Amino acid sequence: MAALVPELTVSDFPASLAFYRRLGWQVIYDRPEDDFACLRLGEAELMIDGLPFGRTFDPTLTAADRPFGRGMNLEITVPSVAPLLAGLEGEALHLPVEEKWYRAGDRDLGVRQFVVADPDGYLLRFSEPLGSRPYAL
Repeated sequence: MAALVPELTVSDFPASLAFYRRLGWQVIYDRPEDDFACLRLGEAELMIDGLPFGRTFDPTLTAADRPFGRGMNLEITVPSVAPLLAGLEGEALHLPVEEKWYRAGDRDLGVRQFVVADPDGYLLRFSEPLGSRPYAL
C-alpha cells in the first residue's frame, strides 16, 4: 500500500466507482456490502467509501454538502493524460489541459495537466511529466 492513500467519502458509490473505472482505475480490493473500494492507477491509490454505509468521520456529512473536498486537489502522476481525456469525453474539465513549468530550486519541472471534478466534487489533477530544464529568471 502507498504511503499516502486518500479515502474519499462519496454520495453515490456505484456512480463514483463507474467514474473512476472509466478513467482506468483498477479495484485492488472492495467490500461491496459496505460501499467501499480501494483503487489503483499506476502507482497512485485511493479509497472510496459510500454514504451512509461507510466509515464516515463526520457524522453530519450528507450528499447535500457537496462539493466535497473544497480547497483541495489531488495530483496524480500518469505517463500520459491522453487516455484519461478519452475516458472523459463529454465531461467538463475544471481546468483545461495545459503545459505548465514549476520552479523547484534551480530547475523548472514541466507537466501537461488538467483538472476534473469527480461526481462529488473532489478535484483530481492528472499530471504527465515533461522533464526538467534549468530555471530561467
